[in-house]
Amino acid sequence: MANNLGTTLFRVLAGFSLGGLPGLILGLSMGWSQKLRSIIDPFVAAAHPMPKIAILPLILIIFGIGELSKVIAIAVAAFFPMLINTMAGVRQISPIYFEVAQNYGANKIKVFTRVVLPGSLFMVFTGVRLALNISLLISIAVELVIAKKGLGAMIWFAWETLQTEVLYASLFMIAVLGVFLNFSLQRIGFHFIPWYEEQQS
Repeated sequence: MANNLGTTLFRVLAGFSLGGLPGLILGLSMGWSQKLRSIIDPFVAAAHPMPKIAILPLILIIFGIGELSKVIAIAVAAFFPMLINTMAGVRQISPIYFEVAQNYGANKIKVFTRVVLPGSLFMVFTGVRLALNISLLISIAVELVIAKKGLGAMIWFAWETLQTEVLYASLFMIAVLGVFLNFSLQRIGFHFIPWYEEQQS
């Protein structure tokens, strides 16, 4: 059980990191730049509704049947919620803040560090929570299909062998892992974002 749990957790964190970081960077850039948003947004709108598990065969063709393909599938799923929430976080910042920064002669770096990043931080953090939860969901789905280790593979093996107790134990561990990840993120949010608790309520 512990080995399977560790395998799933590794895939979730690796896929989330691989997909979430580009989503964060591109989301900040698209939210800040109208020109970049008008170019890339149609492609995001076309790719986002596509079921991410449906492109798993294509990922397997490109990356092979190995650990990398599983992580890539999770990364693709984590990319979009991170991108969309981050972009929305930047766009909801009042233009007045940008005007004030310009009037005080702030350069682009200062505008980014003093206006864009703090103003979008709550939505960015919401994107992190969504991306991490989707990473867990896709990880289990991928493991059900092609993995030999992980909680998803454990569920499939329990079904094949009619081990009901193992099936329930696997589902329970997935629920515990989800609660643990969300609770950890919530604690981090309270620590690094002083207004996080107020905005949540």
